[in-house]
Amino acid sequence: MTHAGSGNRGPARVAVLGGGFGGLETAFGLRVLAGDRARITLVSDVDHFYFKPNSIYVPFGLDPERLRVPLARPAARKDIQLVGGSAESIDADSRRIHLANSGAVDYDFCVVATGSGMRAEEVPGLAEHAISTWTADDMVRLRTAFENLAAGAQERERHRVLFCVPPNNKCAGPLYEIVLMLETWLRRRGARGGVEIVWSTYENGYIQAFGPRLDEVVEGEFARRGIEGHRGYAVERVDADVVTYGNGESLSYDLLVSFPPYIAATPFAGLPADDRGFLRTELSTRRLVDHPDVYVVGDAGDFPVKQAFLAFLQADAAAAHVAAAILGTEPKVAFDPVSMCVMEQFDKATFAQVPLRLTGDPARPVEVRPDADGDYRVGSSVAWRAGKKMLGMSVPWRFGRGQPFHAGAFWRGMDVGLRAMSAVLAK
Repeated sequence: MTHAGSGNRGPARVAVLGGGFGGLETAFGLRVLAGDRARITLVSDVDHFYFKPNSIYVPFGLDPERLRVPLARPAARKDIQLVGGSAESIDADSRRIHLANSGAVDYDFCVVATGSGMRAEEVPGLAEHAISTWTADDMVRLRTAFENLAAGAQERERHRVLFCVPPNNKCAGPLYEIVLMLETWLRRRGARGGVEIVWSTYENGYIQAFGPRLDEVVEGEFARRGIEGHRGYAVERVDADVVTYGNGESLSYDLLVSFPPYIAATPFAGLPADDRGFLRTELSTRRLVDHPDVYVVGDAGDFPVKQAFLAFLQADAAAAHVAAAILGTEPKVAFDPVSMCVMEQFDKATFAQVPLRLTGDPARPVEVRPDADGDYRVGSSVAWRAGKKMLGMSVPWRFGRGQPFHAGAFWRGMDVGLRAMSAVLAK
């Protein structure tokens, strides 16, 4: 069965694989840029968009159903064909995508936004003994563990919670949010005194990809909150009550929380990829290396930092280049990796704007640009929690209407607001 037409006349056939941040931003952005000159097919293995950044609130009571945005209505609203299923392989020669359900989608341009996955079994014992923070079910399980932790602490039991970032996870920002939120949450419930909180990461700096300023912020927060932190601790093995590290150290725990190593969610045999399945791309265009009609955005690509805001920027670049190819114009947008994030802590939040560059060093593949100057900004304030909430509402609202996040008067207004806040509340 073929879901998209195979003729070459009329609108260009654009297949977008994945209904996450990168896929939806590309599909909706391309509709704005190319109009009816593009026949867009969106392939998704789920019928909804899940706003994963706000899943950090699920362990503290949020219903994960509130983070889901059904895809059928916005796709229909923008005349985008929604195909349920997952891509199994891409035949770049025949320009055909084979789906796991035996269907197929033909394309003139393909945008791969199939995301990343976790491979906990890469660390012996991690899958068996740790609670991950990847899926909605993981977060609900973590909620139960935190509630039991607080109840035990209030009954004067003592517990030790260990957070662990293993090698091959280069963007554990959500785990940093959860550990800081947990400390605030326990303190407000009068249960902090009965819980020892410990952090370990294989990296030599906290949130290492985002440079020394984030490291300083996290170090200060750990000190203020009485969290025991360990840098340069690469986990080697996990047993029922202890984690052993490559430096010879070991840390005991009653509850272990981890963000496992990243891998590509969908490996595509025959396409250029690294050893973890992430597709190799041209940085600025997001084109797949040696395949000018295939683009890769978000976590599916080889840019080392996996983050929603960077997925938006990559999607904007891909949509601009595909639209330009369809319309016979020059693309006006290229991918410039300037990360922007707000790190929740419940009692305040930390904003970071971080211009990044590739280093070519596999051990530390990205770094803050040496010439970033005033573009590298970090600041903490209660006011940034409002910025976090604003982003949490606006992205699902935009996608629910079939509109790209980075477009139009809406984004221009938000961008002005964020810049104004960062000028006052970040340095």
